[in-house]
Amino acid sequence: MGVELVDLSVPIVTGMPVYPGDPEVEAVPALTAAESGVNVLRLHMGSQTGTHVDAPFHIDDSLPRLDELPLTRFTGPAVVMDVRGLPPRAPIPPDAVPPGLEPGDVLLIATGWSDHWGSGDYLAHPYPAPETTEAIVAAGVRTVGIDALSADRTPPPGSDDFSLAAHRVLCGAGAVIAENLTGLARLAAAQAAGCAIEVSLFPLALSGADGAPVRAVAKVDDRAVLV
Repeated sequence: MGVELVDLSVPIVTGMPVYPGDPEVEAVPALTAAESGVNVLRLHMGSQTGTHVDAPFHIDDSLPRLDELPLTRFTGPAVVMDVRGLPPRAPIPPDAVPPGLEPGDVLLIATGWSDHWGSGDYLAHPYPAPETTEAIVAAGVRTVGIDALSADRTPPPGSDDFSLAAHRVLCGAGAVIAENLTGLARLAAAQAAGCAIEVSLFPLALSGADGAPVRAVAKVDDRAVLV
């Protein structure tokens, strides 16, 4: 196979799912080639739209903003934490954390919940328990992604059971969090086959921001089979 690029991003479209309370998304023509000679979209969306990264500033005014983070925080060798098969709203235990994590690794948590994208079940995703995020931080990891709406549990409709426990551990350590990833099953299979995986999560260059959408892409290389 050689090198394969895997898109880990959901498309940005009008009416797409957003975290409850976040700005709704609208992508509509502002100019058209037929009338103005060019096609230009008008976009209305929040900084946490679609596949995006959270900067530490997302949860605390005193923590680094998006443009204050080094670019190295958004790319690196990927390690997949495969926890697919957990029931809805299950906390991910610390013994699920892969051994041998190192500083600079990008930990990708594969819950399988991207299969529910666009349905009401998407809100019922598993999430890392606080002690799990503490173990991740203790390993030196500062970039974590998940194929779910949030790194914390998302309250069901009508509930006020809101938590930022995982965000507080990760962001408090200066980590970035990528959410709404997709395609992690492909990476889990590649990792099981011993392929080298690198991931890029580069955000829009929004000044002073809490986060931004990303085009998340993984490079899978079966020529560099890990031993």
